[in-house]
Amino acid sequence: MNGSVKAFIELLGATARDLAPILIIVGFFQIVVLRQPVNDLGQIAVGFLFVLLGLAVFIRGLEMALFPLGQALANALAQRGSLFYLILFSFSLGFGTTVAEPALIAVGAEAARVMSEAGVIEDHPAALDRTARALRYTVAASVGASLVLGVFRILKGWPIQWLIIGGYVIVVALTPVAPKEIIGIAYDSGGVTTSTITVPLVTALGVGLASVIKGRNPMVDGFGLIAFASLMPIIFVLVFGLVIAA
Repeated sequence: MNGSVKAFIELLGATARDLAPILIIVGFFQIVVLRQPVNDLGQIAVGFLFVLLGLAVFIRGLEMALFPLGQALANALAQRGSLFYLILFSFSLGFGTTVAEPALIAVGAEAARVMSEAGVIEDHPAALDRTARALRYTVAASVGASLVLGVFRILKGWPIQWLIIGGYVIVVALTPVAPKEIIGIAYDSGGVTTSTITVPLVTALGVGLASVIKGRNPMVDGFGLIAFASLMPIIFVLVFGLVIAA
């Protein structure tokens, strides 16, 4: 059997094992707790097959393209010695992969609607659209800024724990003074930024950069960018709420 085909079959098996707990839980509650028959079992089986194939292909695509691409770009920019282009690439990567994130678009639209109902913004389609876009660009900019901060951390060797602690101190300080309507949105914004595209590219950027810089350990210094990408949106959206409410 061809090596690549065998590897893909093994990947399918691993993906099936990952999905098995979900099927077991759903099946248990459907059959044992609710005691209801499973409707459209054939359609569900076909859907599960699509999910299985989709996840396997996606994981394989990450291994073949996104991880190597991110590491190669980070290596090339670091070896070139251009801090400006490295920072520009980091910010652009964070901003570009976040601004088009479907989950963020949905959260931004819902947040604008809730804010209009609470009287924070005008209840008008133009105002709703403007607020949703502003929120989306704010979160995207925060992810870009978080990657810039993470790159500086790798370059300078700063301890990650103090940056994270400092970030959450700022969050705690901003939360009592921010509009209460924006607080939950701000905390959720940190989660929607960690998408299936952002995470692999950002991880590859950190690992690739730490691998090529002398004195840096990829295991110690290469990881942690995702933590910044989850923390900075909270701060930015809380500040966004203060500006909107002013």
